[in-house]
Amino acid sequence: MRIEIENLKKSYQGTPVLDIDRLTVREGKITAIVGPNGAGKSTLLNLIGNLLQKDGGIIRYDGEKKVPEKHITLVFQEPYLISTTVRKNIACPMKLRKFSKEVIEGRIGELAKELNLEELLDKKANQLSLGEVQKVALARALSFEPDLLLLDEPCASIDPYTTSEIEKILMKMNRRRGTTMVMVTHNLAQARRLADDVILLKKGRLVECCGSEQFFVHSENEETKKFVEGELLI
Repeated sequence: MRIEIENLKKSYQGTPVLDIDRLTVREGKITAIVGPNGAGKSTLLNLIGNLLQKDGGIIRYDGEKKVPEKHITLVFQEPYLISTTVRKNIACPMKLRKFSKEVIEGRIGELAKELNLEELLDKKANQLSLGEVQKVALARALSFEPDLLLLDEPCASIDPYTTSEIEKILMKMNRRRGTTMVMVTHNLAQARRLADDVILLKKGRLVECCGSEQFFVHSENEETKKFVEGELLI
């Protein structure tokens, strides 16, 4: 899914937090949104996911202004699972979309294998570790094969091994299914490992949007260079 943004604006209690003139997210690519705290990263993600109401501007999804809600899903830093089994959590979005029982069981089995959840399928959500919760949330999000997957710091609070597992499945699903993914991350190493494109925000404005190689190695933007080198953007 291709995302095109024009003159997007958002304020909280009269204070502008996002003002982007023009931005394009390429179809079938993994795009990382990075920037200092308070840059507007999560606000942008939530506007794309239609979880916030914009104050102005246009967001187009494959050229259409109507939000294709059945084809978009979002995974939060601290995801909420239903108080039932892992199996039923993964099945939930497929049941809502009236998938057949055979398809649902097949997808659950496939995702459980991919994410090492097979032994957890009949455990209750409240019995899971934080890393396991994140993997179940990801399996649930991927279960109906969305065209657009939005991720807000999906690995911020989990261990390196589980982070590696999640990164591998994201890359695999992106390459195999062509799922467009947009991910907010504070981890520049993760952005460099995963992203095809990188968006840098500062104080709600777009500093640069370009390919990962250009961003991390060849950028001519002074603010991008400072950010990549670990300097605080003021």
